[in-house]
Amino acid sequence: MLQLYFFPMACSLSSRIALMEAGIEARYHLAHIWTKKVVDDDSDFRSVSSKGAVPVLVLENGDRLTESAAVLQYIADLKPELGLAPPPGHPDRYRLQEWLSFVGAEIHKAFLFPTFWYKDDAALAKPRARIGQTLSIPAAHLATREFLVGDRFTVADAHLTWTLLLLRAAGVDVAQWPQLADYLSRMQARPQVKAAIGIEAALRKTLAA
Repeated sequence: MLQLYFFPMACSLSSRIALMEAGIEARYHLAHIWTKKVVDDDSDFRSVSSKGAVPVLVLENGDRLTESAAVLQYIADLKPELGLAPPPGHPDRYRLQEWLSFVGAEIHKAFLFPTFWYKDDAALAKPRARIGQTLSIPAAHLATREFLVGDRFTVADAHLTWTLLLLRAAGVDVAQWPQLADYLSRMQARPQVKAAIGIEAALRKTLAA
């Protein structure tokens, strides 16, 4: 059975969504991204991954896979018939990688990461100034489309959905981009997406208590 090391409402939520959309059972281990401890047994999370970051997907052979773009594509390829990723070699496969890279680099790392980790207003000025321009790109793309890639839900949608959820906590009102607000509502209405978010939101409240 696959194992996913996650922190509630962190980027590993995308991987949980992908697993649940694919109907793949997994063991979930809560890894605290600040203390670097695995909550199950208080072990050192860095012994699981030297990066000390989620997600970490432990494969059935014991190998470990990190980085959301890689983990998401791996999960999708376990159930190719579901279309969570276009098949290798298909032109849309490169569109999937394009969007996974954009979400990871331009929204997650360029804005969400510094917003939640740094408290220096001067350091945050540039990311805050850029986020509007950044979000205008998927907003324009989704003006006439239901999903990011092709005509069905893919793991790129799982990843963008997570970032849009976190933007509110980062002080960005997604309602400024009606296309993104509508898209987020559609994604949250999917039963497995809704269930995954509910699980992690409840866990996050428990940690904050």
